[in-house]
Amino acid sequence: MSTTAEQFSAAAKANFETSLALYTDLTTKTLAGIEKLIELNLSAGKASLQESAATTQKLFAAKDPQEFFSLSAALAQPNTEKAVAYGRHFASITSSTQAELTKVAEAQAAETRRKVVEFVDQATKNVPPGAEGAVAFFKSAIGSANASYEQLAKNTKQAVETIESNVNNAVDQLSQAAAKGTAQSSKK
Repeated sequence: MSTTAEQFSAAAKANFETSLALYTDLTTKTLAGIEKLIELNLSAGKASLQESAATTQKLFAAKDPQEFFSLSAALAQPNTEKAVAYGRHFASITSSTQAELTKVAEAQAAETRRKVVEFVDQATKNVPPGAEGAVAFFKSAIGSANASYEQLAKNTKQAVETIESNVNNAVDQLSQAAAKGTAQSSKK
């Protein structure tokens, strides 16, 4: 049978390896999300540059001020729609990345809690008589820490869901405002 020191050493090593794996996984997922955002921004930038050149040529080809302003109004709607689409795509990328990170972190936290409880159970099997109160206190402290973590995780998840909802509402309102503005400018 191994000693408590050996058990502690093995648990510490396993915890380090698990933490390293978690860090690697979280970093990989974060970088994948950043890569998607960079690709989105590069695509949007390239498209914007090409469209700006085409728009400028169309505006310079206008024969009179009325045609110029008519073209300007007609070209504004697609730009607003593209901005709304960009906002939705951006929100989708950040939301999916956050969901992946949360899933990994929650799984890791559950595994760590399980290992801590297992370690405590193993370590307390060899407790000398009279130390049962200290063991009960230690187990109670671990239970309280787990409960606190779970509450923090719930609060964090609610906050993220609220932020996502607010972003989606803002994009929807921008889209509705753009549609109203286009409808009003086409009536004129």
